[in-house]
Amino acid sequence: MKNYIVIGGSSGIGRELVKILANEGHQVFATYNNNALPDSKNVYYQKLDVLTNTFNTANLPDHIDGLAYCPGQINLKSFKRFTEEDFLEDFKLQVLGATNNIKALLPKMTKKGKSSIVLFSTIAVQNGFNFHSQVAISKGAIEGLTRSLAAEFAPKIRVNAIAPALTNTSLAEKFLNTPEKIKFQTEKNPLKKIGEAKDIAESAAFLLSEKSSWITGQIMHLDGGASVLK
Repeated sequence: MKNYIVIGGSSGIGRELVKILANEGHQVFATYNNNALPDSKNVYYQKLDVLTNTFNTANLPDHIDGLAYCPGQINLKSFKRFTEEDFLEDFKLQVLGATNNIKALLPKMTKKGKSSIVLFSTIAVQNGFNFHSQVAISKGAIEGLTRSLAAEFAPKIRVNAIAPALTNTSLAEKFLNTPEKIKFQTEKNPLKKIGEAKDIAESAAFLLSEKSSWITGQIMHLDGGASVLK
């Protein structure tokens, strides 16, 4: 049995990841902000606003085997319209929230010497899309952080990131809330499929596990081929 932290574990990809890890028999310590969930077998929740606090480590085991940082948001605006406040809100949630929580949990992740961190980016960092400058800035920072920490923490902690395309979660609801929008997104994907939260969570669970013990510093594109196939 391993001990895992899932920050943002009450909805979307984070919630699916919690289910997968718990069903595998691991102990999962997850957080929620607005979507409170009761503790269940192998799963223990705490409330956390990542903009103001870090994970409370008081009741954690001595060693943490893996951490996934899942909070994010999709704010699409033209470059001319987004403000400094817009940028800072995204950056605080998606970058500072990740770095502050990694710092808080780092002592417990180096206890035994082998742990894994999974962060989340987007294919919009490597592929230029209209109106994605705001999200691409903060997620671009996540990709840089992933590679830098992978170098700094090796060989004790592996660090990787997943860069999905549009995925069917509550964050993407406004892009998938009509049959026409769903058809449009499906048809433009090479696999003619919209990614599901479980698709991404399965890969996150793999990167947290020892099955990926020779993988670090990587940005894994999970997008039905959208970033490379035209």
